[in-house]
Amino acid sequence: MLGGMSWESSAEYYRLANELVRDRLGGLHSARIVLASVDFADIEALQVAGRWDEAGEVLARAAAGLQAAGAELLLLCTNTMHKVADRVEAAVDIPLLHLADATAAAVRRAGLSTVGLLGTAFTMEQDFYRDRLAAAGLTVLVPPADERAEVHRIIYDELCLGDVRESSREIYLAVIDRLAAAGAEGVILGCTEIELLIRARDSPVPVFPTTRLHVEAAVAAALV
Repeated sequence: MLGGMSWESSAEYYRLANELVRDRLGGLHSARIVLASVDFADIEALQVAGRWDEAGEVLARAAAGLQAAGAELLLLCTNTMHKVADRVEAAVDIPLLHLADATAAAVRRAGLSTVGLLGTAFTMEQDFYRDRLAAAGLTVLVPPADERAEVHRIIYDELCLGDVRESSREIYLAVIDRLAAAGAEGVILGCTEIELLIRARDSPVPVFPTTRLHVEAAVAAALV
């Protein structure tokens, strides 16, 4: 696991992996995990400055370290930094399980073809993530600019700091309602921290929690 972006969501990755392995194998079984956790302040500064190549190099070095430590499957525990997934993947010989692929597969299994996408502004506005979903046959809707800005702000100013507010949940649910009214059959929670805020029972349409879906795919691949 290559995480720390933020550590709040990486903790969810660790918890889910261990719970799913325990459920599959029973008893005292837990997941064999090698975790590299970067300093998110450094990564966020590079994001804001548009220095994606440098951020990719930081993550590529960390990924190589995971492989050297014995990892056999790589998870990049962040949606946004899949912008540099190709660079990370090129640094290792082990497979990288792409988060957008795991998510798209879950949407297709649910029989849906048009989905809303919530995430950081980078994820919602740039093509690295939306194009990957589109390549899987999905039509992707995003909120208008003002709503994208507020969704992004809540992620960085609140959720990445472990600050989960009911008022922000209401803002997100209003955004989801409008995406559904625009034709979204479901909504991808395309930032790993959003699962701290939005639960399936909150939404009028199915939600696709990318952290859980990513970990489920990883455990299925690891326990063949």
